Amino acid sequence: MIRFGPAGIPLSCKGRTLKDGIEDVHNLSLNALGIQMVRAGVYGRYPNEDEVGIRIRDVKDDFVVELERDGELMTDPETVIEEEDGLIYMPSGITGSFGELYKIGEIAKRLDVHVSLHTPYYMDLGSNNELTGSCIDSIRRAATIVNALDGEVVITSLGLYTGRLPEEDIDANIVENVENIMDWWNENNIRPKLGVEITGHQSVFGSLEQVLDLCDSVDGIVPVVNFPHYHSRTNGSLMESEDYLDLLQQVEPYCKDRIQMSFAGVEYSDGNERRLTPIKKGDLKFEPLAEALCELNPEATIISSSPLLEHDAMYMRIINERVLSKRVAKALKEKRKAAEVAAAAEE
Repeated sequence: MIRFGPAGIPLSCKGRTLKDGIEDVHNLSLNALGIQMVRAGVYGRYPNEDEVGIRIRDVKDDFVVELERDGELMTDPETVIEEEDGLIYMPSGITGSFGELYKIGEIAKRLDVHVSLHTPYYMDLGSNNELTGSCIDSIRRAATIVNALDGEVVITSLGLYTGRLPEEDIDANIVENVENIMDWWNENNIRPKLGVEITGHQSVFGSLEQVLDLCDSVDGIVPVVNFPHYHSRTNGSLMESEDYLDLLQQVEPYCKDRIQMSFAGVEYSDGNERRLTPIKKGDLKFEPLAEALCELNPEATIISSSPLLEHDAMYMRIINERVLSKRVAKALKEKRKAAEVAAAAEE
């Protein structure tokens, strides 16, 4: 089954909460939603007297994602708050409180909407500086959020080449930091996958080869196929259905359950993405991808990162259904013709 949905709350959605977005996606006959973790900053405070003795997930006043106790971060939402703890909360806009995520996850399951979350787009796991620590924290917090939602995947990029360190040192730092993240992931029984996205700039870690090499090196990582990024990075290589099919066949062995994808139109030059556009603009077309998907028939989720969000998600769904219907009609026609030939031969 191919799932389609927007990267964020639909533009047409009257409400702006995550619950509203999931319900609106369902009403639009879509079945996936990519949450965008735009504001990842955190603040700290001490618990008030009503919060001492309750779990992190039960705090109502703020979106508390973890707490600090004796210099150690406690990330389990079931952790009971003590008087001297420091609460760490996000003014994220995702929900009013962490506890709401569990109910929203139940709504998403009931409406058959698969949920993923994209971390902030500027990530640096290669420099090993203060920013690196903040980026790692953002990925961990995204993991606890998606885990509470019972979602599918946390999607992230990993870093850029700044020129301050040799590229091989940055690559090594990225691998080491991802290994540490996955150690934490497993220790905390995080169910969703960590997806590493193909990136759209030469100066950013994330070519297809780099992403697949990382998947080979670190258990638990899955590749995320961002088609406009790949198309930009390879100077417009995705033109025919065979081009898409070749890319998908390279990625599919690493995606046991479902291939995660993102699609939009794109403007690019010199191997670098310039900006995303509506799907009908530019030379990156969806029809050849739909043909490749009908050929491969994978379990997949395609998120529309187009400026038109849900409009282009619905457009992709319609085109995919149209291509599939034509393929079925052609197969039935060939079957009838073969039957007629066989009947004539018997006569």
